[in-house]
Amino acid sequence: MQRAFNLAVAQVGGIQPGEDRKAVVARLISLLEASHRRGASFVVYPELTLTTFFPRYWRDDCSALDSYFEREMPNAEVQPLFDRAKALGVGFYLGYAELTPDGRHFNTSILVDSTGAIRGKYRKVHLPGHADRVEDVPAQHLEKRYFEVGDLGFGVFEVDGIRVGMCLCNDRRWPEVYRVLALQGADLVVLGYNTPMEVPGWREEPHAKMETHLLSLRAGAYQNAVWVAAAGKSGDEDGAHLIGGSAVVAPSGEIVARARSEGDEVVVADVDLDLSEPYRQSVFNFAAHRRPENYSLIVDRVGRGDPVPVDFS
Repeated sequence: MQRAFNLAVAQVGGIQPGEDRKAVVARLISLLEASHRRGASFVVYPELTLTTFFPRYWRDDCSALDSYFEREMPNAEVQPLFDRAKALGVGFYLGYAELTPDGRHFNTSILVDSTGAIRGKYRKVHLPGHADRVEDVPAQHLEKRYFEVGDLGFGVFEVDGIRVGMCLCNDRRWPEVYRVLALQGADLVVLGYNTPMEVPGWREEPHAKMETHLLSLRAGAYQNAVWVAAAGKSGDEDGAHLIGGSAVVAPSGEIVARARSEGDEVVVADVDLDLSEPYRQSVFNFAAHRRPENYSLIVDRVGRGDPVPVDFS
C-alpha cells in the first residue's frame, strides 16, 4: 500500500442548464490535466458533477428529469474523461445521477483507478431536503423526491494501493459515516457536494454555512484518524448560489489545502497516510478504547426520544 502521494480536489464552478455534458466533461478534463501537472495521482470531483443541480426544480412528472441521469458509466459522453485519466495514469472520484436498468434513481459516486477501471460505487444514504413542493422559496431542494435512499451501504475500496471510503454531500455531516468507514480501515474519505446558500427550512448566516461545512470535515478526519478530501460544485448556478470551500483535511483535523475561489479550481495537497498512525495508536486506538456495548442506542433509535432509564442503585 502506498503511503505518500499527491491528492487533488477539483472544484467545479456553476453549471448552467444550457451547458451540455460534452462541455462539462471538457472542463473536468482541463481540471484533471491541471491536477496532473501539479503532481496529483488522484482527483476528487463534486457531487452530481455532470449537470446543473436539478433537485432545485419542481416537476409534476419526475421522469421529466431523467435526462439528468446516467444510464451507464462510463457512457459515450463521459468516456473522454476516463480515457484522458487512463492516459495520464490518474485515478478519480466522480459524482453523478444514476438511473438503473430497472428504473431506480440514485445520487451516486464511483472510484476509478489509474487504469480507468471502476473500483467502487456508493449511493447516497442521507438525502436532505423534502419531497413535497414548498411555496414561496427561491429554489426547491427535492433530493427526497428524485432519489431513493442508497442501498449499497458505506464501502471501503482499494484504489491503486490506497484504502478509500466515500460518501456524498449531506453524509459528511453525520459522524456515523466516518466511523463506519474508519472501522473498515479507510485511510482516505472522499466526497463531493452541492451546498446551496438558500435551502427551504434551513437558515444559517452566510459565514455559518461555510463554518459548518468545514467543521464536519475536520471533525470526521480527527475523530477517525483519516484524511478527508471534499470537492464542491460552487458559485452562481441558474440563479442559485452554491458555496465553495473545497478542501483537504489531515488526520489532525487541520485544513492543509483549500480553494480560494468559487469557480473551477484545483487544490493539491501532499498526503502522507502515516500521519494517521499516532492518532490510531493513542487517543483513537479503537481496539483499546471503544466500548460499543454502550452505544447500542445509536442503531436502536432513529429519532430523539426520552432518556433511557439507568439503574444506579
